[in-house]
Amino acid sequence: MTPAALSRLRLTDFRNFETLDLDLDTRPVCLSGPNGSGKTNILEAISLLAPGRGLRGAESEEVLRREGDAAATAWAVYAEARDTGGDTASLASGLLEGGRRQTRMNGKPGSRAALSEFLPMIVLLPEHDRLFAGPRADRLKFFDRLVSASDPAHGETLTAYEKLRSRRQRLLERGRADPHWLSALETDLAGHGVGLAAGRLAALSRLQDAIDTAQDDVFPKADLALSGLIEAHLAEGAELRDAEDRLADAFAEGRDRDAAAGRTLTGGPHRSDLTARHRGKNQPAGRCSTGEQKALIIRLVLAQAQSLATGGHRMPLLLLDEACAHLDAERRAGLAAAILALGAQAWLTGVEASLFSSFGDRAQHFSVESGAVQAVA
Repeated sequence: MTPAALSRLRLTDFRNFETLDLDLDTRPVCLSGPNGSGKTNILEAISLLAPGRGLRGAESEEVLRREGDAAATAWAVYAEARDTGGDTASLASGLLEGGRRQTRMNGKPGSRAALSEFLPMIVLLPEHDRLFAGPRADRLKFFDRLVSASDPAHGETLTAYEKLRSRRQRLLERGRADPHWLSALETDLAGHGVGLAAGRLAALSRLQDAIDTAQDDVFPKADLALSGLIEAHLAEGAELRDAEDRLADAFAEGRDRDAAAGRTLTGGPHRSDLTARHRGKNQPAGRCSTGEQKALIIRLVLAQAQSLATGGHRMPLLLLDEACAHLDAERRAGLAAAILALGAQAWLTGVEASLFSSFGDRAQHFSVESGAVQAVA
């Protein structure tokens, strides 16, 4: 499918922007400026056009523009998007007066599937620089977002699984749940859990293929794996129904332990982990330098975008915050070349315009300072 790109972006009372109105073409967008100028705020605004709470996970009231003790009462993000095939859409997200957020597509409430299908996004943030050395939950969250870019239903499955898991935990801690009702809930929970694990494994296979077939050697290749009870069972060739029964039994057997612990220790997909090994150095990614880990993560992002494009999905919008940090000149040039080869509209931020010199006039350059944005020739 053809890539989609933003052709216009408007912000009203969002973070440090009273107003912003950018007219754009399909080229990558490079935003440079000092720390605190509002570069990441622009990426966050774009991310709120997708399902969820944006790249910072902020509550709707948190992004209201403030001056001193006074705050705006509503904010809005509006964008016009088009693809090279001629399809267009208007997208809007905002907090209405009264505290209710709405996301709309072509003037109508936008469903998760419709938004994700027309304008999928992949986000890379500075906190991902040492993702493989950090907490397991952060790696899993990052990977689930990659999967959701190609499969909007994955996010819905994850949400349903977490809601059921929370409901089961509350019932266990109260200690008065009907065993038959609890068994039915655990059966439902296991069904969503196995679906979640199966979706991750399928996405991992496609992602690994894209990494393996990449032609450049600028960014290192990683050997990826998902470790978890259900992932291991499915990888051994188990039928989905057998895996669901096994997980439901595990939940039933773990009731007393989970109730006493106050959390779900039973090994469902919420306890899985994404592991990576630097192929060239033959060592766990978590033991690599910050620069090497950053390069591995960039390889994952580029490979996922390529996987989507070759798999019949729309090329995603890439939101790359401080993407060039920890990269030497060769890898900065390699990143620019890879993005241009993909044909994706990537939004990149950095403190210096020189970080994006490899793009030349093949990108749109803007300077950002104190909530003001100026085009740079």
